[in-house]
Amino acid sequence: MTRYLVAAFICLWAGVAHAFDPFVVRDIHIEGIQRIEAGTVFSYLPVKVGETMTEEKAAAAIKALFATGFFKDVRLEVQRDVLIVMVEERPAVSQIDFIGNKEFDKDALRKGLREIGLAEGRSFDKALLDQAEQEIKRQYLARGHYGASVVTTVTPLERNRVGISFSINEGDITKIREINIIGNKAFKEKDLLQLFVLQPPGWLTWYTKNDQYSKQKLSGDLETLRSHYLNNGYLEFSIDSTQVSITPDKKDIYITINITEGEKYTVSDIKLGGEMLLPEAELRGLIQLKPGETFSREKLTESTKKITDRLGNEGYAFANANAVPELDKAAKRVALTIMIDPGRRVYVRRVNISGNNRSRDEVIRREMRQLEGAYYDADKIQKSKLRLDRLGYFTEVDVDTPAVPGTSDQVDVDFKVKEKPTGAVTIGAGFSSTEKLILSGSITQQNIFGSGKHITASLSTSRINRNISLSYTDPYYTIDGVSRGFDIYDRRTDASLLGLGFYTTSTIGGGVRYGIPLTEIDSLGLGLGAENTHLGVDSTSPIQYQNFVNVFGSNNTAIPGNVGWIRDQRDSALLPTKGTMIRANLEAGLPGGTLKYYKLTEQVQWYHPLSRTYTLMLNGEIGAGDGLGGKPLPFYKSYYAGGVSSVRGYDSYSLGPRDAYGNILGGNKRLVGNAELLFPMPGTGVDRSMRLSVFLDGGQVYGANEKFRLSELRYSVGLAFNWNSPLGPLRLSYGKPLNAKADDKIQHLQFQFGQVF
Repeated sequence: MTRYLVAAFICLWAGVAHAFDPFVVRDIHIEGIQRIEAGTVFSYLPVKVGETMTEEKAAAAIKALFATGFFKDVRLEVQRDVLIVMVEERPAVSQIDFIGNKEFDKDALRKGLREIGLAEGRSFDKALLDQAEQEIKRQYLARGHYGASVVTTVTPLERNRVGISFSINEGDITKIREINIIGNKAFKEKDLLQLFVLQPPGWLTWYTKNDQYSKQKLSGDLETLRSHYLNNGYLEFSIDSTQVSITPDKKDIYITINITEGEKYTVSDIKLGGEMLLPEAELRGLIQLKPGETFSREKLTESTKKITDRLGNEGYAFANANAVPELDKAAKRVALTIMIDPGRRVYVRRVNISGNNRSRDEVIRREMRQLEGAYYDADKIQKSKLRLDRLGYFTEVDVDTPAVPGTSDQVDVDFKVKEKPTGAVTIGAGFSSTEKLILSGSITQQNIFGSGKHITASLSTSRINRNISLSYTDPYYTIDGVSRGFDIYDRRTDASLLGLGFYTTSTIGGGVRYGIPLTEIDSLGLGLGAENTHLGVDSTSPIQYQNFVNVFGSNNTAIPGNVGWIRDQRDSALLPTKGTMIRANLEAGLPGGTLKYYKLTEQVQWYHPLSRTYTLMLNGEIGAGDGLGGKPLPFYKSYYAGGVSSVRGYDSYSLGPRDAYGNILGGNKRLVGNAELLFPMPGTGVDRSMRLSVFLDGGQVYGANEKFRLSELRYSVGLAFNWNSPLGPLRLSYGKPLNAKADDKIQHLQFQFGQVF
């Protein structure tokens, strides 16, 4: 802009030197235009035909035309009351090309240049080239290419156009060679550096890129360091300086952080002040810190948040709880006073929804727990957001609660969603140590016509199993949230490949199921179906299998009924770190079918965070089943254990009763327990998508005439690796049996990959 003003001033000075008397404009001629329309020039002129032209209007015309950026020269002349506007257009950018770029594709670089005003089709401005080079370098710096250089070439083309070429030498990626912390006494440097995302090159940093310097990541790491000290009582901790230096060859970066730890403080007293509204005993129950404990900013922040959230549940949307510390430096103690300001009680005027171009409003509104016209309830708003997240229809769900203008006791609740495609046609492949190659395909639509209803047709096949299924679910069959679904399936199994003795099953069936929400975390499932199973056995099959077929025939019908209950309080269904999940299910063969039986299974999972990176998981499963009406439990519905999903280190399905020939028969009862310590893969920082664990597994399967005996449990310990990869989940484990018997089948290394797509 400064350049335009200077040019305008020069032209204005020239106009003054050749001053003219005011005159009435008889006509206006435009000369020198090639690409710019004459109408564009006329639109910027402050005078029209028939109006009086003055020196002031001439100066304004020149200034306005230069300001467009279309012209590099503008002159005004007068001949016999005809105003002649002579312009010289800037050349147009015909093409922009890049040579030598590998880190970025050309479209990404063009987008960055477009943001600073340099793009194909726009007027060429030489001054923008320096900015363009800096923008390209900036993008490379963000990827760790500190030695990147750019050479620009401008080539004139016909019809007043230019081509611009950027020749890029990316250089090597600059790596963080070393991070040093100076001034630490309470904690070892290696322990503090484990808190950082940034780190020197390691065996996995090629994947995480955490060895590439980023100002944003460093700021986050410094805040993590500060939080670590404040959470351990060091109230006076400070980061004195941070130096980031790069070697002359721009290949290595060294980071030095100077800190002052200060003294460690304990909490001497905690008081509540201000307007509490709720009973003091209730509010004190929300405080995580206790007198005598080491001060923790994390616990204090959590305490004030719980207090404001509790007040928010009562309608006080703008409540504040601020802690005022009083330090006793001599005794190294701190007294805290939490001042509470509830503000005014407010209610919700409207619940607004935006961004749902496909999903119907009712699909979203039926998940709302906060109602219009009711008092503001922070807990209900968060539950509404969580329920929208769980639908799986949206990539983002944001909620805001702006105050209603002109009022002091009303807010709106604005939900903004970003939809994602809910239909998919998938073809996948996987591999497991049990089923070997697995091929799968499915057609799924989770949100048919924006109604929230689901339909899936799927096929998966391996050398052991082949499953074809079609399912349909209406999650809101009733307005109260009762779901209803239908399933049709065709399943075939060749169990001989599992070492279970020869038998095959071919099952065709279908059923209806209902889901009944009991609370926000509890749900009840009911199902009823009908299926026909054809059994295949031969003379090599275990005698128990042959006897079953001789008595009940090779074709059997069943009317399976299911009753299930689940309580899920985990923070994530995919990568949980805390919470509990309890599941109980009863399957029974009801009257009307030739098979009458029951199977009762219960599972309890518990996750507890031991630290920021370590999580303890405990899992227990127990199952029992038998035949009804004097009939046995069908052998192909027996319980099994062993393998990557139960007791690792033992071959899949291998635990439990066997016949005289060593064939695995399965059993009527199953007991499995797992204890697992989960932590991130070294070199991945706090990324939870790739986790290691050490485990202790135990389990056994018992026959119809056997009792649960803990002495018969098989145990194993080992190391496991879990990765939610872009191609599907990978589970890999190495287990070492602790008390294997002579006839147990051992399989140390076990894995499963890509079964879920």
